[in-house]
Amino acid sequence: MTETAEEIKARKEREKDELYALDISGVEWHGAPGTEEHEERVEIAYLPGGAVAMRSSLDPDTVLRYTEAEWRAFVLGARDGEFDLEPAPRNDGRDAG
Repeated sequence: MTETAEEIKARKEREKDELYALDISGVEWHGAPGTEEHEERVEIAYLPGGAVAMRSSLDPDTVLRYTEAEWRAFVLGARDGEFDLEPAPRNDGRDAG
């Protein structure tokens, strides 16, 4: 049986509600290899069911949580270059590259 759009939306909302209801006070936070704890960095924690929590070291109380499917899609997109930053334009309007 195929889920309707409404059923998918309701299921995803339930998954998010369950994810944000998890107590993550004791999780272990990981930064990128080679970074120090005092440096500005993005940190992630692995949650049950393949979910992931993510926060900034500058604002550790603000935590975003992603389901396994969301995290997988993000990682695959990052590997494919979907989130690569474009060079910032120079002040004179020419590209920085």
